[in-house]
Amino acid sequence: MFSLERGLGSHTVLSLNYVGTQGHRLLVLDEANPGNPSLCLFLSNPAELIPGQTPCGPFGENSTYITSTGQVYTGTRGPLGSNFGSDANQATMGSSNYNALQIAARHVSKRLNVLAGYTYSKSHDQSSNLGDEINPIDPSLSKALSAFDVRHNFVLSYSYEIPCERLFGTWNRWTEGWEFSGITHLSTGLPVTLVNYGDNSLLGAEPNGINNYGVDEPDYSGGPLDLNHNPRNGRPYFNPSMFSENALGTPGSANRRFFSGPGMNNFDMAFLKNLRLTESKSLQIRVEGFNVFNHAQFFGPQAVDGNIDSATFGQIVSAAASRVVQVGAKFLF
Repeated sequence: MFSLERGLGSHTVLSLNYVGTQGHRLLVLDEANPGNPSLCLFLSNPAELIPGQTPCGPFGENSTYITSTGQVYTGTRGPLGSNFGSDANQATMGSSNYNALQIAARHVSKRLNVLAGYTYSKSHDQSSNLGDEINPIDPSLSKALSAFDVRHNFVLSYSYEIPCERLFGTWNRWTEGWEFSGITHLSTGLPVTLVNYGDNSLLGAEPNGINNYGVDEPDYSGGPLDLNHNPRNGRPYFNPSMFSENALGTPGSANRRFFSGPGMNNFDMAFLKNLRLTESKSLQIRVEGFNVFNHAQFFGPQAVDGNIDSATFGQIVSAAASRVVQVGAKFLF
């Protein structure tokens, strides 16, 4: 971490920070008894099997196969063997890295308080949580954007004491104590997680009660994603035709997460009155608005459907709450 801080006048402080972290030996989910894709591909050829034998294929890692020469394969899994089936093992073999430029400014004066912060960052890992199982043959293939990666993030909070006593030319408990405050949050989106529940990889790393996804990913053609920066138009967020089911015996050419979903453009505001009743008691009345301008917010980890087997693959499937206005009171003593 490296920091610089500078005062700008008597009421404002500016700080610049570089933050970099690395994580090693992180807990991840790893298939301890994977299938052998090469062996399954060999056993998928009917010419190599006895007549009537079902060829090896997706989710066939536990079946028994007899070749035309009479050799018997009791499944394709190892090293534990197919009697143990899929065995998701928790191992401390993951890694991560995070780098960020952080800029913050703070202004404090008699009536105005402002705090602004901007972060430009990037975070990579092999597994953001136990829902991200890593590739058991080559864990480096699972390295992708972290599920929580937000490239640009700007937050502004402010509070202003309205000088009503000056506007009305009188100072009493009805003209003092009026405030306006708010929080503005502008950011790019969270990464879209691509999911493929198939087993074309022939690894047999099946989802279970702990991990949400297997290790298979779609194939990506490398063409333009045509990201839709105005999801309100109802069109898909990205071009689904750029993806297809992974080729048999391969884990898929697409990274788990390599592009981000829609961002956030949110404004929360509050108008309040602090009414002093006695020297030790006061009443605060607040009118608060969340998402004041009622922008459609498609920000979130599951906002875009990344499941290639889904009918809504590539589409926006969820949104944050619309505008909410509430009135509250607080008695202070």
